[in-house]
Amino acid sequence: MKTAKNNSTQKAFTLIELLVVISIVSILMSIILPCLSMARRYCRAAICRSNIRQLHMANTCYALNNNDFYVLAARDLFRLDNGSASNGGYHRWHGVRQSDGISDDPELNTFDPAKGPLRSYLNDGKVKECPAKVRYVKQGSLNAFEAGCGGYGYNAVGVGSRSYRYGFCDKAMRSSVRITEIEQPVNKIMFTDTALSKGSPSCYIIEYSFCEPPDWVVSFGGGIKEIGSPKPSIHFRHLDKTTVVWCDGHVSVEDIDFPPEKKAVTDQYKIGWFGPQDNSLFRPSRTF
Repeated sequence: MKTAKNNSTQKAFTLIELLVVISIVSILMSIILPCLSMARRYCRAAICRSNIRQLHMANTCYALNNNDFYVLAARDLFRLDNGSASNGGYHRWHGVRQSDGISDDPELNTFDPAKGPLRSYLNDGKVKECPAKVRYVKQGSLNAFEAGCGGYGYNAVGVGSRSYRYGFCDKAMRSSVRITEIEQPVNKIMFTDTALSKGSPSCYIIEYSFCEPPDWVVSFGGGIKEIGSPKPSIHFRHLDKTTVVWCDGHVSVEDIDFPPEKKAVTDQYKIGWFGPQDNSLFRPSRTF
């Protein structure tokens, strides 16, 4: 018995068909990849909002357990507890370190957030890091000695100290503001995304744990004055926006907005201010 032969031929793609398919896949990938990248950035911004909200909750819980006083920004910024001079101090709102900021040993020079005053009010005792991909410089002599703040900065002049009573001095850093002393908390900053440019000209950025206001707060002529212009530290790293948690607990995202004469940092780092060109968003009260 004869077996019938299969005379059918096996079909295959032609070179032209393969090239067409490859072209279509390439076009689809060029459309999809930017969308995926943007989706990741939106996701990071959402995580950042959650992180900064937790910082507000931790600080509020701290205040409720400490006679309504918010956590101190930097209790030994000007001197150590034993009265000797310091170079940056050992204590911040976000952690404690063993060195005073001049050691090249990162183990001694870096703040440990697990030892900070807010540790009891945060998951695992640490400040969560902002998920944005920021290339902070942390090597010894370049001295990124704010590591541990997670990329978040505290309103040191208006919440974490009494600068609006004593000016920027050691006495002001020894006491913070009370919850009841914040006038219109819905319009007062507690934390923002932050970073600080270093080098001359500005050539790298470090973590920084304070969101600086547009003007210095100093004691002058028997009263408190807002003068000069600190280096900006509010970082607009999430799709050109910064994340802000206000003293009433709500979170917002803000666009960079400040005049050219106060623009002290190059555009590449997206560091500046937002809102009014004065300290009204930082100042605890008109009469403080």
